[in-house]
Amino acid sequence: MRRLLPEPAPGGARDVDPYDAYADAPGLRIGMVMSADGSVTDADGWTDGLGGAADFRVFRTLRALAGAILVGAGTARTGRLGPARLRPGLRARRGGPPAPIVVVTRSADLDWSLPLFTEAETPTIVVTSRAGRARVPSAVRTVTAGEDAVDLPLAVRLLREDLGFGQLLCEGGPALATALVRASLADELCLNIAPTLLGGPHHTRLLGDLATEVPLEPTAVYLDEGVLFLRYRLRA
Repeated sequence: MRRLLPEPAPGGARDVDPYDAYADAPGLRIGMVMSADGSVTDADGWTDGLGGAADFRVFRTLRALAGAILVGAGTARTGRLGPARLRPGLRARRGGPPAPIVVVTRSADLDWSLPLFTEAETPTIVVTSRAGRARVPSAVRTVTAGEDAVDLPLAVRLLREDLGFGQLLCEGGPALATALVRASLADELCLNIAPTLLGGPHHTRLLGDLATEVPLEPTAVYLDEGVLFLRYRLRA
């Protein structure tokens, strides 16, 4: 991975290890990949076909650096999201098991037989409303935040203060990422831009309606196998 911003000092190394490059994790980081024309889904409606091996290296790195990994209910319902796993090198650097997946869902209308809930080395956690709590099996660790809908600020506070997850990573989908930005809970956006144009009207975009402009401050840019890796600090 080659660092483009900040510009290295004369004679300084441009090549960086992704783990070192992203190690300064903020409180809540959003990590997503998209095509150059703004789609966060490939032709199959998923992200696998966008960024290739370079994107997957950073994807695995961000997971290894996170205390917990937030995903929306729609992502979980696809059945394509498995438990977090660590390759031996990242496990050694992390110094422990993988971070738990945290599914954020108002209704808790989920398939509890999925590997996400039955085969996770670090048990999956569900964040839901009080109304949805009754749907969650007793064996699944649950965080209740809000009455009829998930109170995201409360949920983030409980994950940090009660469960001890200082660094949170949101992997989407777009609805959850949008809600976190809208609630001013996201500290950093890690946006990986794949060198492809998808076109067409049916691809999912990065974020929904934010209701107000959110300024971004670029803090780093990297390049690897044609993929641009952008880091932005979100400013209120």
